[in-house]
Amino acid sequence: MCGIAGMVGNVDGSLLRRMLETMRHRGPDDRGTFVDDRVGVGQTRLSIIDVEGGRQPIFDESQDRCIVANGEIYNYRVLAEQLEGHTLRTRSDSEIPLHLYEVLGPEMASRLDGMFAIALWDGARLYLARDRVGIKPLYYAIEDDTFYFASEIKALLHASNRIREFPSGYSYRSDRGFIPFIEWTTEVRDDWTEELAVTTLRDILPAAVRKRLMSDVPVGAFCSGGLDSTLITALAARDLKTFHTFSTGIEGAPDLENALRASESIGTEHHLRAFTEDEVLDVLPEVAYHLESYDAALFRSAVPTYFVSELARKYVKVVLTGEGADELYAGYRYLKDLQDGEPLHRELLRTAQALHNLNLQRLDRLTMAHSIEGRVPYLDWDHVTLAMSLPTSLKLRGQDRMDKWILRRAFRGILPEDLLWRAKQKFAEGTGSSDLIRNEAERQISDAEFDRDTKRSPVPLRTKEELYCYRLFRDHYDLDPDIQANLVGTTRSY
Repeated sequence: MCGIAGMVGNVDGSLLRRMLETMRHRGPDDRGTFVDDRVGVGQTRLSIIDVEGGRQPIFDESQDRCIVANGEIYNYRVLAEQLEGHTLRTRSDSEIPLHLYEVLGPEMASRLDGMFAIALWDGARLYLARDRVGIKPLYYAIEDDTFYFASEIKALLHASNRIREFPSGYSYRSDRGFIPFIEWTTEVRDDWTEELAVTTLRDILPAAVRKRLMSDVPVGAFCSGGLDSTLITALAARDLKTFHTFSTGIEGAPDLENALRASESIGTEHHLRAFTEDEVLDVLPEVAYHLESYDAALFRSAVPTYFVSELARKYVKVVLTGEGADELYAGYRYLKDLQDGEPLHRELLRTAQALHNLNLQRLDRLTMAHSIEGRVPYLDWDHVTLAMSLPTSLKLRGQDRMDKWILRRAFRGILPEDLLWRAKQKFAEGTGSSDLIRNEAERQISDAEFDRDTKRSPVPLRTKEELYCYRLFRDHYDLDPDIQANLVGTTRSY
């Protein structure tokens, strides 16, 4: 896990170093750059694979091409076996795309299984690619005939305030522009039976978890005691001898007790971090700085993510998390009001495709704020493709329309029944942080201020909580008003 940045055009080495320094939290272990009169690329490194030898940029045999990368390529060993005639200089997964590009050119990204944002200089052109779901962030800006890119908005602000998000599942090269390299599965298969779905899920999800145990440093998991994270924890624990799990919440919050019960059931070494209301209010400006969003719902869940990441960093560098299950298996409460079939399927597809600048953004920024890597097994592409092809009748079932029904059914015996069938609870509710920001906004903002500021705002703000979060965001991010509404996602329909 790392932060990457660079430019093509008017190259400024000192600017590149400032961009990277701004993202030092993403990679405190090392920093490397390559700068000439045409291009500058660099990386701040969090060493996870080939800790000693995987320093970036990585160059090819001729020293003409180089790569900087953020993320993990889970099939790098398989791809390496297919690279005849190439000499690998490292054991790093990030070197493989460099040589694969020499063979396949821009189509290389479609062969990568993982979460990634890649920048590759091929000796004449800059090539960029971002993973299918947008698990790893990437932004760009064009200013004075110079193309800039970086992993975080805050780094690009050194060069421009007209920042755009690099689209998920796309590659870019100056002579081709932006080109998609994947298509989402949008059609539901009509041949699924309950037993076939169960059997397939029991193969694909454990395999997705197993891939994400790839690491040369300790791996743990966020485990709130809810279905999503607890199931991932249980599957991972089958392959790990020593396994640390982490949870957080305000004193007395339900997640603290539920997570402890889940840990005892699975047999992990569990760590708790209880926080206070005062701690939440004190840390909000820092959360806003790292989150890079003004979405109020994200703020509510970002706070506990910040605290649990701070805790986890004392023990591990990599954590598994449960993001994605709600979007794939109809975990949100409002989805029960939608008609089964096409209406519900369309909404699930929309929410899954929006994850890149909502819950995935929260996870990436708040884990990286404490220099740890978050991995998301539910968003393994094979699993995403499977889940999107399942009929919605397997996702919501019964008189009460139990959410994630097929996921629960498939893994009976892995978890105790009370944990397996526990009702959905939002992360901010389970940790007790859901009302803290809203209450503070009511104390801080008068009715007159709200009326005045919402009329002047370049983005729509409906509540004092939204205005309060927007103020926290604007304290750090002075973005072009014409593009900031499109840059920042919103969870308002969730």
